[in-house]
Amino acid sequence: MTAQPSTACDAAQSGWPRRSVLKAGALAVGVGLLGRFADARSEGLSNSDYQGLDAWAMGQAIRSGELQPADLLAAALARCQAVNGRVKAVNMLHEDYARALLAQRRAAGTEKQGPLAGVPVLIKDLNTYLQGTSTSNGCRLFKDAPPAPRTSTLITRYEQAGAVPFGKTTCPEFGLTTTTESKLWGQTCNPWNLAMSAGGSSGGAAAAVAAGIVPVAHATDGGGSIRIPASYCGLVGLKPSRYRTPSGPGHFEGWFGASVANVVSRSVRDTALFLDAGQGHEVGSAYWSPPLLRPYVEELQREPGKLRVAVVRQSLTGAALEPAIATTLDQTIKQLLGLGHEVEELTLNIDPGQLFGAHGAVIGTALRTAIQDREQVLGRAATAQDLEQITLVNLGRAKMTTGEALYRARQSFESIGATMEQPFERFDVILSPVTANLTPQLGLLTLDQPWDSYAHHAMGSAGFTVLANVSGQPAISLPLGQSDSGMPVGMMFTARLGGEDGLLRLAHQLEQDRPWAARRAVL
Repeated sequence: MTAQPSTACDAAQSGWPRRSVLKAGALAVGVGLLGRFADARSEGLSNSDYQGLDAWAMGQAIRSGELQPADLLAAALARCQAVNGRVKAVNMLHEDYARALLAQRRAAGTEKQGPLAGVPVLIKDLNTYLQGTSTSNGCRLFKDAPPAPRTSTLITRYEQAGAVPFGKTTCPEFGLTTTTESKLWGQTCNPWNLAMSAGGSSGGAAAAVAAGIVPVAHATDGGGSIRIPASYCGLVGLKPSRYRTPSGPGHFEGWFGASVANVVSRSVRDTALFLDAGQGHEVGSAYWSPPLLRPYVEELQREPGKLRVAVVRQSLTGAALEPAIATTLDQTIKQLLGLGHEVEELTLNIDPGQLFGAHGAVIGTALRTAIQDREQVLGRAATAQDLEQITLVNLGRAKMTTGEALYRARQSFESIGATMEQPFERFDVILSPVTANLTPQLGLLTLDQPWDSYAHHAMGSAGFTVLANVSGQPAISLPLGQSDSGMPVGMMFTARLGGEDGLLRLAHQLEQDRPWAARRAVL
């Protein structure tokens, strides 16, 4: 399939966030749909109606015959064309792939089947594959990578549930930073304020959802890459337990299990819906995650009960909380108390040096392996014209990592995971900020800068999130606050290994108590 590059983001389009409140009940979707879209097939699904649907409601409308899959795909493509030039969230369009998939389903009589029937989705352009299309990993070294011979298992599961992939979203080079800016694809802008970062590394996915191109986008998280952009863009972002979702075929874990895949979305029920579709053991994988008691969408109908909530305020990088972050944390505590939960402060027994040292050793070795494999295919060594400055620094350090150091890093993953299970003997969930800092301006966290300045700016972005990647525990970012300038602020909840069910019940309760659906970026 031919990739159709998106147009460039105009980073100069700044100004404070433009927000609006949707019509009351616009996202109370899935109720009273009958007759709503009577003219969709003759006139096309309007942008306002498209924006008023989450993935759950889209699937319901397709199964009921209110909409056709082609209606949703056309609306998604139209919205992409209208806004992507400003946010640059979508870097490749695979419209031919999507239309061929729909034609195949029509011929088989299956186009109205599945919980994700007809839902248009986008795939992160990082270590995830769609048959017949290229994956660039945000890197110039991979810009001419050959089309993938097969589709990644997770994306296949989405397709089997009825979803329609039609393009890819931007990421920084190899997903190495918490913004989405690269020499290959340029800057991805935050739809709430085009001068600001959308986060990373799943910033393209988050920007696409926040801009209304799709209700849900595939994302991955190896150090906060789902939760950070979800926080910056006002979305729900769940990093599942290690091995909850598949990484294959042929490659069954990312970064020793630190990197896992799921989605970013606007609603908790969409996150549950896609996790149900994607989760489960993959044939050939040696790894397992605890089995489900019931589907995650059913968990949303169950009360979370009275929870014991631990509050962690201290970032493991030592970065101080910006005032709006601290305020949102305190507001979240009040909300939890108002809902009847118990709250207690907690200091984690984690050595930051061990945590970040082990995480860095694993990432660096994976980076070195990927680059060496590509060099072998190209028959030449990578140069500074292929890789960005921080990538080169990480590559140089990785060449010094011994086998013993890598083995000890894996041991650290295990010991930190065991340590992080201990608080759950007393608590049901841990509450913390997602980041210590508010959404940064574009340019501050780019990989194209000296190491010292990069490290300085990065201190506030991943001091809370990396821990759950190393421990393997599930963690979710919820859009529970806003800064004085109107930018979203997320809070993070972490559960014991395999505890996504409890996280989703709590998330649904918080969403119902203080809905965030009406807080939307407007482009």
